[in-house]
Parts: sequence; C-alpha cells; structure tokens
Amino acid sequence: MDTAPDLRAPLRARTVDAPPGAGADHGIERGLVAIGEPLAQLPASLDDAVAATAAEHGEKAARMLERFAALPDGTVVWTQDSAGAFHRGTIAGPWRYDASAEGLLLGLVHARATAWEPDAFGPDAVPAKVAASFARGGRNLQAIR
Repeated sequence: MDTAPDLRAPLRARTVDAPPGAGADHGIERGLVAIGEPLAQLPASLDDAVAATAAEHGEKAARMLERFAALPDGTVVWTQDSAGAFHRGTIAGPWRYDASAEGLLLGLVHARATAWEPDAFGPDAVPAKVAASFARGGRNLQAIR
C-alpha cells in the first residue's frame, strides 16, 4: 500500500514578502499549517473561499486551496523556522479561514490545525530529502520526494 508523501510547508504566501521562517514561527506557535492568499471578504465556507480565491487570485490558487483542504488528517508536514531548525507536524483538523492579525499580515489565512512535534531538528537530523526540498526554495506546499 502506498503512503502519501510528506509535504514541505514553507508557510510563505506568494503575495506577501515576509521574512523567511516568520510564517513557520507563526504556525508552530499557533498549532497550524497554512497557505495564502488573503481574501477581500471573510468567506462563510470553503466553497466561498475557493470561489473568492479564483476571482481574486486565479484558478491555479483556487485549485491549490482545494487540494490543501482535501488533505487527509494525519498528513505529515515539515517546515523550517526563522532560526533554520526543521519541525515535523501532522495535520489534525479541517480547513478554516484564519482572519487573525498575524495570519492576515503574513498572508497565511487558509489554515489546518496541526500537531507539531515538541522538538526541532537540525539540518543533519532530518531525512536528506527534507533538507533538499527546502534547499530548493519556493513558497508552495509540495510533496517531498
């Protein structure tokens, strides 16, 4: 049986230029993993959020939101904080819109509850494919292969 790949979650919105790791620090502190982009109005549901995302940010962004919301609970995500340490978490809840001041400031408003492990990992303590995935850079949630 195939298992889903771990995901790289840089927690960096495409339209907000926050410092590297700021979104990860926010996500770890608040127990979430999130993607962008902020919407002009607070959505009442995921369907509303997808429609508004398509209208405001394009169909590609809407598809990314749909895939993010459809990830099963238990999906493993990795992020890298502002100090360069890696953190592993497990998605543990449905999509929600995070209209907190921090979420809006960072552009990370489409959120899922995530149980982050209490200990961070140094670059030499993570699987090589995790370190390589982050070394390539990028802002998108992606499978680690």
